Amino acid sequence: MQLRPFRVLRPTPEHAARVAAPPYDVVTRAEAAALAAAEPLSILHVTRPDADLPAEVEPNDDRVYAAARVALERLVASGALVQDDAPGLYVYREATAQRAQVGVVGGVAVAEYEAGVIKRHETTRPDKEADRSRHIEVTDAHAEPVLLAHRGDGEIDRLVAAAMTAPPLYDFSMTDGVRHTVWRVGEPDALVEAFGRVPAAYVADGHHRSASALRVAQARRRLGKGEHEWFPAALVPAAQLQILPYNRLVKDLAGRTPEAVRAELARAGRLTPATGPTPPGPGRVAMYLAGRWDLLELPAGPADDPVRSLDVWLLEARVLRPVLGIDDQRTDPRIDFVGGLRGPATLAARVDAGEAALAISLFPTSIAQLMAVADAGAIMPPKSTWFEPKLASGLFVHRLD
Repeated sequence: MQLRPFRVLRPTPEHAARVAAPPYDVVTRAEAAALAAAEPLSILHVTRPDADLPAEVEPNDDRVYAAARVALERLVASGALVQDDAPGLYVYREATAQRAQVGVVGGVAVAEYEAGVIKRHETTRPDKEADRSRHIEVTDAHAEPVLLAHRGDGEIDRLVAAAMTAPPLYDFSMTDGVRHTVWRVGEPDALVEAFGRVPAAYVADGHHRSASALRVAQARRRLGKGEHEWFPAALVPAAQLQILPYNRLVKDLAGRTPEAVRAELARAGRLTPATGPTPPGPGRVAMYLAGRWDLLELPAGPADDPVRSLDVWLLEARVLRPVLGIDDQRTDPRIDFVGGLRGPATLAARVDAGEAALAISLFPTSIAQLMAVADAGAIMPPKSTWFEPKLASGLFVHRLD
């Protein structure tokens, strides 16, 4: 695959911790507003400009995208963001007390996403794709990198380790405890050559950003070749990545009592009282209903089918559609999703508070399952994976002008 050094718009070292923020899609409007209000240099003013506008302004209002453009130019004018003089690659490490992941950040080709060299495993929602495409068009920039997985390569590992012996550009921790360290690669040609031998990469986090990059590139190709043919990505060995469960909340029981729903669940699989809210392994889901956790063991799907063997597919086929009447998880307003570190305790609390009637705690999809689905050219059900830690936004902005 192609990896291209590019001129990054990035924070100065003294501003990095203030500019960096969670990705646009992991914070609610209210959460983004609180974070942005506390830090005038936060990239959230660019990635979530709706947080700076009155509540009556809809997220897809033209004023939102105009505010994003103004916020980006303000960060540049303040000196908090500066553009590299020359194209480069970066090594980016995220570390917690338990683990670390290390990736190479550079430009990847829209054409390779289009051709399937960069493989996807999820469909995109048209509204979210339109939102990010409009954001790119108006700001003339990709504000956040995409997280891509690759199968790993010893030569890439050696070159990355060598780059990490130099003093870092950035080294700071965010409020969630994740430590972010970035090095600029002194001689990027060897890494470009090594990635040229990598046959494929996999979209881990950033399907809508990838699809939006393609949409913008297609619209701009009449202008000839340009930066629109590239988008920023962090390429991380798959073995280093961590997937957490992407859990579900169902807002109502479609007019039935908890006892009636439990009876139907017992016909969908083996239902027993749960010893806790976390499923002990694949093929089982924990369900919180009327103040009690139960464990539902679902009949296995075909082992040779990478999609129909997934827990998220089994849940959809055996429970969500036939029992709860949710035919399309992408569009049905009766279902909500809770990912990552907001674990089972959050699920139970939201049910107890009356925000939902039923909570579903899943065993996480594995990275091997993700790659098997993508290699087969297949698509997972919506919200099948939650990667943690998330890439910080604001460290690698790619301008198209």
